Amino acid sequence: MNDNSISVAGYRTKVLLPVPLAAPLDYLSPLPLAAGTFVKVPLTGRLVNGIVWDEFPGRDDKELPLGRLKTIEEILPVPRLTAPHRRFVEWVANYTLSPLGAVLKMTLNVPAALCEPPTRRLYHKGEEITARLTEARRSVLAVAEDGEARTAKELAAAAGVSDAVVRGLGQVGALITTEVEVDQPFEQPDPNRTGPKLTPYQCEAADAMCRDVRAQAFQPSLLEGVTGSGKTEVYFEAIAEALRVTDQQILVLLPEIALTSQWLKRFSDRFGVEPVEWHSDLSMAQRRRAWRAVAEGQARIVVGARSALFLPFKGLALIVVDEEHDASFKQEEGVLYNARDMAVVRASLEDAPIILASATPSLETVDNVARGKYARHFLPHRHGGADLPEIEAIDMRTDGPPSGRWISPILEDALRAALDRDEQGLLFLNRRGYAPLTLCRACGERIDCPNCSAWLVEHRYRRELQCHHCGYTIPSPEKCPACGVKGKLVPSGPGVERLEEEIRILFPEARLLVMTSDTVTSPRTARQFIAKIESLEVDIIIGTQIVTKGYHFPRLTCVGVVDADLGLGGGDLRAGERTFQQLEQVAGRAGRSKRPGHVYMQTFMPEHPVAQALLSGDREAFVREEMAARKRYDMPPFGRLAALIVSGPKHERVRQACNKLRQTIQNVDGFEVLGPVPAPLARLKGQFRYRFLVKAKKTALLQDYLRRWLVRCGSVKGARIKVDIDPQSFA
Repeated sequence: MNDNSISVAGYRTKVLLPVPLAAPLDYLSPLPLAAGTFVKVPLTGRLVNGIVWDEFPGRDDKELPLGRLKTIEEILPVPRLTAPHRRFVEWVANYTLSPLGAVLKMTLNVPAALCEPPTRRLYHKGEEITARLTEARRSVLAVAEDGEARTAKELAAAAGVSDAVVRGLGQVGALITTEVEVDQPFEQPDPNRTGPKLTPYQCEAADAMCRDVRAQAFQPSLLEGVTGSGKTEVYFEAIAEALRVTDQQILVLLPEIALTSQWLKRFSDRFGVEPVEWHSDLSMAQRRRAWRAVAEGQARIVVGARSALFLPFKGLALIVVDEEHDASFKQEEGVLYNARDMAVVRASLEDAPIILASATPSLETVDNVARGKYARHFLPHRHGGADLPEIEAIDMRTDGPPSGRWISPILEDALRAALDRDEQGLLFLNRRGYAPLTLCRACGERIDCPNCSAWLVEHRYRRELQCHHCGYTIPSPEKCPACGVKGKLVPSGPGVERLEEEIRILFPEARLLVMTSDTVTSPRTARQFIAKIESLEVDIIIGTQIVTKGYHFPRLTCVGVVDADLGLGGGDLRAGERTFQQLEQVAGRAGRSKRPGHVYMQTFMPEHPVAQALLSGDREAFVREEMAARKRYDMPPFGRLAALIVSGPKHERVRQACNKLRQTIQNVDGFEVLGPVPAPLARLKGQFRYRFLVKAKKTALLQDYLRRWLVRCGSVKGARIKVDIDPQSFA
């Protein structure tokens, strides 16, 4: 404390706020507060929740006198944010070049959870009263005879009276009232319930991961296995061991849409209760209850989407990242981070083991195994003795469908045979809507989005054209907006809706279900769809990438990939890897029980390395070839990438900002800057966009280089510069 503290009673306290500030702000506290304490402080005329932070370097020379500091208004009734969590916030901010407060905001995203928990008043039987009773009061007391505590509303409804009658009985002592918290504790999982019998390979992997849990030390492991090999049951054993040997918590990260009834049922069968869930489909009351239970350590197992990584755990004994290869773990808005990679960081700071599970692990994870940084446990066989499906390529150059159709005769016959055997089929096409493009045969106009460099996608069910990037929609036009001619607008290319139209013609009796992000809008709707398939109310499923998320349908035997080449075009570094992962995952939906499965890939390029790897079943050959290509050009995982996206509403201002950035590039060994070039989506949501790509050696200090560059450039008017470390998307 400096000299000005002599005349002012209190302590200088650094408080980090969930706003985009690079460092904590100084406040005055009447008593010393421990780091991690939740507080409420004034900020620009309003009160904001924040956290008392540790000493922060680089601020001493700008300290205000104590007499000019604003005072902390309130200490909030929440357990302190742990030191590992605070270090995690700092690590993520430093790695992603994000303001520290912007990262903290992902933890303080449920303000209601920071207040005293809400309560409700319950009524139950009290003293006998001698006063004359009305018929309504007798009815209430008769219901209350069972001794069960109820709210006034519940008791009144059971007795067939108004709430006022119940409250009146409470006032005269005939009913006793108690205040209880609205948010009841979650049921605790039982680690000692018997799970399914494991195979020798599963037992070996489970034993190794249980040893890691008992060691209570950081240890990353890859749990790899063919589709249907029972990876979930294996990491359940590690979860059970963590429950037995520690009093800490367990976090399971899943792609959000994979939080289905199938996974939750397997969990509840194994542990006797459902886990604490964290995803976008929760109500605010559910989020408040879950957040508070996590902070208090009462929520022992949390399963959630990527944002669950920032929940305020008291202590983590184990982290699991299922489907670790999934692209949805990358946050593309706000703070840009990869939840898989940040989960590894959080596990290291918590000194806890982490399990990365996948049938098609990312090349970054494969490389970490090769370098000895990660352990690897492999399950080579499907659980229950099921065989992997046979995969066959349909060469669309020789065996394609008639003009205007999208299903080849070979695939049609295979689907028909499956339905005749009372089995289910799946058609995969990773393209929403009816058609990706609407064009005019009279003038050649292609209807595009006024805000984005993208065509409008026809959605025939909704009778509209929609931009899948900004959400812009217009009613389906009757005439061309350019030339005004009627009857000349035609759809070009297929989406899943157009595919459904064709299947209804080919299989008029079949019961169809379309699964896309337009129809499966939340984990809740996903569960409803899955229940229909499981109860055999569906014959043919038509879906986008949503159908690849680890589902198990015993009667699903025939899978058709309508366009296996989709996704291989363009300049995306990971196009081959992602296409292979996607097709391997969708193929893995077939034949997961006793009935054999068959997969048909419609392709114009059966000789492509991705197709060849899938047909031969030689994933290792594909990985070797892909790794060799990456190594030749120092691409990840053998080098590092960062993208700078410059955007703004005025094209000239964006160009000027790019010129300023280009003029301040510093040539440093180990770094190469490419660009600026217009982004593939050169205009997005009304913003013009240019990209720089920074390539760096594996050991280069990429963040330091970028910081110095941005400082040299200084501020730019009319444009925004967004930094994406380890970009996954190049749109």
